[in-house]
Amino acid sequence: MPTYRDEVVVLRTHKLGEADRIVTMLSRRHGKLRAVAKGVRRTSSRFGARLEPFMVADVQLYEGRSLDIVQQAESLGSYGADIAAHYDRYTSAHAMVEAADRLNEAEATPQQYLLLVGGLRALARGDHASRSVLDSYLLRAMALSGWAPGLGECARCGRPGPHDTFVAQLGGMVCRDCAPTGAARVHAETSALLQWLMAGEWDRVDAASPASSAAASGLIAAYAQWHLERGIRSLSHVSAAPEGPGR
Repeated sequence: MPTYRDEVVVLRTHKLGEADRIVTMLSRRHGKLRAVAKGVRRTSSRFGARLEPFMVADVQLYEGRSLDIVQQAESLGSYGADIAAHYDRYTSAHAMVEAADRLNEAEATPQQYLLLVGGLRALARGDHASRSVLDSYLLRAMALSGWAPGLGECARCGRPGPHDTFVAQLGGMVCRDCAPTGAARVHAETSALLQWLMAGEWDRVDAASPASSAAASGLIAAYAQWHLERGIRSLSHVSAAPEGPGR
């Protein structure tokens, strides 16, 4: 049977039989993959720890009839332990890999793979507040999937901004003429923070007030839940207010 290699991020695993696992992965070149890792639940397994969620690995697989089979796995990024040791990192990472798992196959591009790897690396290092890393990841992942929120011009009519109303169903920031009756106004710092998160301007993101950070997180969660099929259940476990870096 044909074999192939690729770099992958492990999104989730499921038990199969007494010793095997089905591993769902986002790969660099082959989109989303589901493959059987045989014997990885045995204590003698050589590569079971390399196929846990949040791990980045170079894998060799061969094509099976229904599911491919993992033959080898070499670690490229062991982020799982550092992420799991902190609740805020752990819940944010779960939301990130769940969002990645919601991508349609056509959207699972090399750029999506690199974005997820970068986000997990930042979480493991504690470079920034975990919720801010998650928020930035969600905005960029949505943009790569063709759902970039309108943050400058009105998302509905294109009127130049800045605007002070965010409506997820309409695509982002909208002018007052397009805003539905009763739509909540967005503070100027929160509006700016959304743009900083999208652009990765981390000096500004890290300096934002807790209130603006929490407000931006709520808007991003609403936008992601609106566009991704079935939503992101893990978001319910993520703290609304970002913590300081390194926690």
